[in-house]
Amino acid sequence: MPKEFTDVQLMTQPETLQRFPRERKLYIGIPKEITLQENRIALVPSSVTTLVAAGHRIVLETGAGDKSRFSDHDYSEAGAEIAASPEEVYKADVIIKVAPPTLDEIEFMRPNQLLISPLQLPIINAEYIYRLKHKRVIALAMEYIKDESGYFPIVRIMSEMAGISAMLTAGELLSNTSGGAGVLLGGISGVPSAKVVILGAGIVAEYATRTALGLGAEVRIFDDNIYKLKRIQNQVGRPLYTSSLNPVYLERELVSAEVVIGAIHSESGRTPVVVNESMIEKMKDGAVIIDVSIDQGGCFATSRVTSLDKPTFVKHGVIHYCVPNIASRVARTASIATSNIMTPILLRAGDVQSIEKILFGSLGLRHGVYTYKGCLTNAYLGRRFDIKSTDLDLLITSDI
Repeated sequence: MPKEFTDVQLMTQPETLQRFPRERKLYIGIPKEITLQENRIALVPSSVTTLVAAGHRIVLETGAGDKSRFSDHDYSEAGAEIAASPEEVYKADVIIKVAPPTLDEIEFMRPNQLLISPLQLPIINAEYIYRLKHKRVIALAMEYIKDESGYFPIVRIMSEMAGISAMLTAGELLSNTSGGAGVLLGGISGVPSAKVVILGAGIVAEYATRTALGLGAEVRIFDDNIYKLKRIQNQVGRPLYTSSLNPVYLERELVSAEVVIGAIHSESGRTPVVVNESMIEKMKDGAVIIDVSIDQGGCFATSRVTSLDKPTFVKHGVIHYCVPNIASRVARTASIATSNIMTPILLRAGDVQSIEKILFGSLGLRHGVYTYKGCLTNAYLGRRFDIKSTDLDLLITSDI
């Protein structure tokens, strides 16, 4: 055998090691909210500390946490950078908001940027979708993100607060000083308690029911899902008046109700309108409607979006409260709750190499995407605004 073939076997050989791709750390921007008197913030200082410790970079617009009682000093001590203008914040790769961006804010955005914010159907329009498509932004709706169990974590935690807040708000609106019928929500000795009708038997309904019963009110719950009606009775721990959404039974209860809570949630798209205008015309003067479903279009025919500075209007003698960000009334609690859910999602996202891989590996996150690199991916929005939509699964076909 030739010598050149045997000599090389005795020489030191370089060791070949497997190289792992470098982790991509997230660059997260949190702008100050400027619409709908929004008081919440998506990440609180304690969550910023956790994310910065994991190597992520966070930039916050000055004053963004003031209304939730979190100062710029709190955030800078947690490791965030404080920006003086929204333009600096929108240089980040990931933008997190608790209200949809305005058209002016969308102008700051750029292709392949990830936007995580609520969708809030009543306040968006076709122009909003076209702008996001034109900017080729990847937009996720917070309220449509699912967890591993198939539940909507943001909706669930906000629903808990909305249920309690809705009932306490109804008690205030029933008073004479608020233009109501002058009825105490809870009963006292010798005086019948107020009647509360709740549409839907989900989380909002459960917490609204607990609050109403704790105050001594009489509760009626309507839902077409019999298993949800069984669940809410088990969760509350006592027999309740429940019914399917039969128009005859529903109208009979609405006529004598002091408070009606709309708490129907749609998994994708608009909530159905289950109470028509003629039913509302028959309700008592000074009765109160609180439409918690307004962020998905509302379940009352007479509902229209209101804001925290002017939260009510009167139609057919009935007080309507239709604030889409009802949890913003308790901004600090709501901010901490939102942050607790978003932080694990962002930590998991930081362990992969691209946004595409995040979406490819998480069916729950994909469910929240409504625009993806110039394409509308939500079929309901496509039908509503007459815009062509494309299934996201056809756009993300590989994680390579």
